[in-house]
Amino acid sequence: MRPIRLPEPPGPSLGVPEIFEGGAYSVIRRAVIIGNGFPGSENQSIGLVRALGLADKQVLYRVTRPRGGINEWLHWLPVSLHKKLDYIIRQLLLLTVRRRKLMPVPMENGGSVGLSSVLEADVKQIVTMASETYEKEGPLLVVASGRDTISIASSIKKLAAENVFVVQIQHPRSQLHRFDLVVTPHHDYYPLTPQAQKQIPRCLRRWITPLEPPDRHVVLTVGALHQIDSSALRSAASAWHDEFAPLPKPLLVVNIGGPTSHCRYGVDLAKQLSACLHGVLVSCGSVRISFSERTPEKVSNVIVKEHIDNPKVYIWDGAEPNPHMGHLAWADAFVVTADSVSMISEACSTGKPVYVIGAERCTWKFSDFHNTLRERGVVRPFTGSEDISESWSYPPLNDTAEAAIKVREALAERGWRLRP
Repeated sequence: MRPIRLPEPPGPSLGVPEIFEGGAYSVIRRAVIIGNGFPGSENQSIGLVRALGLADKQVLYRVTRPRGGINEWLHWLPVSLHKKLDYIIRQLLLLTVRRRKLMPVPMENGGSVGLSSVLEADVKQIVTMASETYEKEGPLLVVASGRDTISIASSIKKLAAENVFVVQIQHPRSQLHRFDLVVTPHHDYYPLTPQAQKQIPRCLRRWITPLEPPDRHVVLTVGALHQIDSSALRSAASAWHDEFAPLPKPLLVVNIGGPTSHCRYGVDLAKQLSACLHGVLVSCGSVRISFSERTPEKVSNVIVKEHIDNPKVYIWDGAEPNPHMGHLAWADAFVVTADSVSMISEACSTGKPVYVIGAERCTWKFSDFHNTLRERGVVRPFTGSEDISESWSYPPLNDTAEAAIKVREALAERGWRLRP
């Protein structure tokens, strides 16, 4: 079998001193990441900034929502409206408590969400920083991901257009001119296909679909962006060598996510997965199983009960350090549940066999994502009849590096470039 060539992180291009290429004002040396508190979204922004060579010059800001009580039902609202409504509800509750002369009961809210070291995303603060430091530091790269970050990122672009370059990851559905570049997977445009249009009531299309096909502002990817490339895998292989090198081969890594609104499953899929794993154990040297934070306990309980006593199987208990990078580097093959575009995208960036279970349960654009992967020969369904010792390969997904190239090209059109 021919060796697999993994994507290399984009390296700095050779060039002449800044003074001969537009001066210091045209060079981007730092990045601001606007996150939403969800690892899957923030990892995409961090991955892109890393691929652009600015990992050591990034600052993470976060958009937070109120949480607790009725707030869990209000996540469909725009963040700004959600916060205003939460404030009104709090004042009414406080007034009620005072009238009853009772001690106020603390409520969980967005102020306590996330890491204390992560700054709350504030448009005025970021715009001021970009403007006041422009002459000394040059333009500011702003990378945001997720629906909750759209209003923040677009406002920064509007107020500091001459000082920033704004990249929005995941489709904002309309008004793409609010950003310098939009990076989104191809399946986000599935709602514009004829088969999808038949599934959407006409009165709802404005709220569900992108309002226009992709234009020059849009970079289309196959899957999600992430931080995995050959450099990261080599580092992980070295860091996890003592734990993984002695394991009998082939090593099968099983990544289990959790049901979503467009990929529903429960104990039934857990039982199916367990049966399939029993079918391939004879061809495995070792099996490592990991659950995500979204995995329901009833699902994990089925897997643990079926495999905890098998000497070939190790089930990660969630304790640090997280072996995820070690798994990506040392696995000979992967089994991934169909719900997570991020986990599948990372596994498919290795060029190693990836088997997916539960894809038939996915609907809407996520079904389109799985169809695309199968058509490209990147994944195969997990049936339990596989011989894990028989390897197969494909051109690894290279979405993050390819998106980074598009960002560099867009910057060049504007007369800007990244630091060498």
